[in-house]
Amino acid sequence: MAPRGRTTRRTPSATLAVLVLLLLVALLTGCGGTASPATPDADPDQVDAVEPPEAGACRQLTLEDVAAATNATETVDCASKHTAETYDVGELPADLEDADYDSPEVGAFAYETCDTGLQTFLGADESLSMRTVLSWAWFRPSREAWDDGARWYRCDVVGGGEQSASLVPLPATARGLLSGRPDDRWMACVEGPSVAQSVKIPCTQPHDWRAVTTIKLGEAADPYPGDRLSEVQSRDFCKKSVQAFLNYPATFDYGYTWFHEAEWAAGNRRSVCWARTGE
Repeated sequence: MAPRGRTTRRTPSATLAVLVLLLLVALLTGCGGTASPATPDADPDQVDAVEPPEAGACRQLTLEDVAAATNATETVDCASKHTAETYDVGELPADLEDADYDSPEVGAFAYETCDTGLQTFLGADESLSMRTVLSWAWFRPSREAWDDGARWYRCDVVGGGEQSASLVPLPATARGLLSGRPDDRWMACVEGPSVAQSVKIPCTQPHDWRAVTTIKLGEAADPYPGDRLSEVQSRDFCKKSVQAFLNYPATFDYGYTWFHEAEWAAGNRRSVCWARTGE
């Protein structure tokens, strides 16, 4: 009997896009507002700060916080409960000094810098980092600080991902968290009949689906292959990959997450493969 694979497709939806941590199109256009001194957990000294923030600082951020263009939430002791840790702070390159506040070029720089930096910080490659409940958020100065010449960026690792319902607490430091064999509490799973529009949860929770591998659809300089080809390549690869992961059963269920041109423009070149398994 020839092996059979049952497909359940998973693609980003408009409703989830409001909350997605890696909404890459937002990275290109800028999103959200700015924190203000009236915000209960805002540090007035950070709100319109021209000087870059501190690397290594921890904060108790929410999904709404990470969707904003800038953030001035007060720092907390990293030994206490927190959902974000700043792993990279720096100045924008000289060729972006005259860029608009919400220019696509600034967003593209942030994507490349924060995404690559997160992999190094966590001790993961690109494929592994996309299969976890961890992600990153980046912040820029407030518009007032930008007008005063501030050109810094801040990359935070956060305890949540693209379809998380909320952010989860992080350890005292996330440095090297994915080195070796990562703990299941950081790996991405889904509970439900399919992975379509489902909430991503840690694999330590009861689940029906696990993110098991990724497929790279192109190189950095390649043009977007189009929706149809991206989906077909993702489907075909994921079917074979998941079958191998499950040790070649006669029947199996698999799913895949593929992205679109806006995400491609921001730098993403991978789709994610999901296996139906409670393990």
